[in-house]
Amino acid sequence: MRTKEKKSKKRLIILLCIILAIPIAWILITRLEGGKPSIKLDLLSQTIGASQELSISVADMKSGLRRVWIGLLQNGMETVLLEKDFPAKGLIVGGIKHEEALKVKIDPDKRGIKDGKAILRIVVCDFSWRHWFKGNRTYLEKNIIIDTKPPEIDIISRFHNISQGGACLVVYKLSEECHRSGVYVEENFFPGHSGHFQDKNVLMAFFALNHKQEPGTKIFVKAIDRAGNTSKAGFNYNIKRKVFKKDVINISDKFLNWKMPEFDIYTQQVSELTIKNKFLKVNRDIRKNSYNKVIKLVEKTDKVLYWDGVFLRLPKSANKAGFAENRVYKYNNKIIDRQIHLGIDLASIAHSPIPAANRGKVVFAGSIGIYGKTVIIDHGFGLQSMYAHLSSYNVEEKQMVSKGEIVGRTGITGLAGGDHLHYSILIHNTFVNPIEWWDKAWIKNNISSKINKAESR
Repeated sequence: MRTKEKKSKKRLIILLCIILAIPIAWILITRLEGGKPSIKLDLLSQTIGASQELSISVADMKSGLRRVWIGLLQNGMETVLLEKDFPAKGLIVGGIKHEEALKVKIDPDKRGIKDGKAILRIVVCDFSWRHWFKGNRTYLEKNIIIDTKPPEIDIISRFHNISQGGACLVVYKLSEECHRSGVYVEENFFPGHSGHFQDKNVLMAFFALNHKQEPGTKIFVKAIDRAGNTSKAGFNYNIKRKVFKKDVINISDKFLNWKMPEFDIYTQQVSELTIKNKFLKVNRDIRKNSYNKVIKLVEKTDKVLYWDGVFLRLPKSANKAGFAENRVYKYNNKIIDRQIHLGIDLASIAHSPIPAANRGKVVFAGSIGIYGKTVIIDHGFGLQSMYAHLSSYNVEEKQMVSKGEIVGRTGITGLAGGDHLHYSILIHNTFVNPIEWWDKAWIKNNISSKINKAESR
């Protein structure tokens, strides 16, 4: 009997030990975990400026975050940028926080940090019982450069005459290589490009006024260096006001029945539209989509000045519509729409061969909404020419074309009422008046002379 009782007690003690051992083992395993915290530093550049903010993410998904320390070491001196302790749920459970996103400003001037090389150090600890309850630690160090001086901008070109709806060029020199620089025309940014001049810090930027921008428009050069320091520089410029023509276009049922089927691909989801409303959708929505597609296509440009001299015009052609014409559309003698014509329409004989206006690289050859079959050529540094309403084209994307080389033939594709070429010039994202680029004297006075003067420095 006693033997049975002893065995029962022994079993009970073993069972109790097992019951106690399981949570103790679980606690030891979880609280003695060896996974180190993670650090993610969003550092866009090795160079840190006067007011740059660092984005740092820390995490420990097991025992939780205990402490974060961020400091800067420079010339043997340590500057603490941030210290943060995180609360614990309890001795057994670990930390409350497992992830934290931090924003840290270095503010060199306020903290007495000098320009030059430094080391950014980040230390993160967790609530593990490892290392005698001090937890697992992760160290991250990055070599950085403190730079609080804004770049200097020296405007090299001296005369900047620009017409409403026209183009211009500014040449300038930066004191250092910058992350971003160029000309602002109000809120519109025209990037500056290096690569043409021997000095990589000499840049040129083609810029433009749209057809609405009159005298009084604010224009300046802005540069942002790799540390985020910003400078602005004004320059002398003169804006000439332009008055653009108005035109009335009468829309007939004959024209609509002829042209609207071409746009069924864009309007098939709204087949219940009347033919007049179908035209309005094309003239408004499809026009806007076509414009946006062109602007997207010309975003990228080669840093090569492909073109040389005056731009060619369609031979033996007559102007049928001018740049920035304010068009009023009438149907049954009633005004139904208004649009701006962003190019010049040139007409010769049907299917006339179209020469490339100047040397460049084809960036697009295909169909674009209201423009129909279209070719766009990049002439370098943000200058592009566009040829629309073509009956055919015989070039392809990335093909280099010579000045005068035939790229296609005139036609009636897109929203065209007769065989002609719709010819446009773009500066970055702005349609400008092509007439300037057909003028040898204008090119010499406003573009070539500035480039030549900068090259001879």
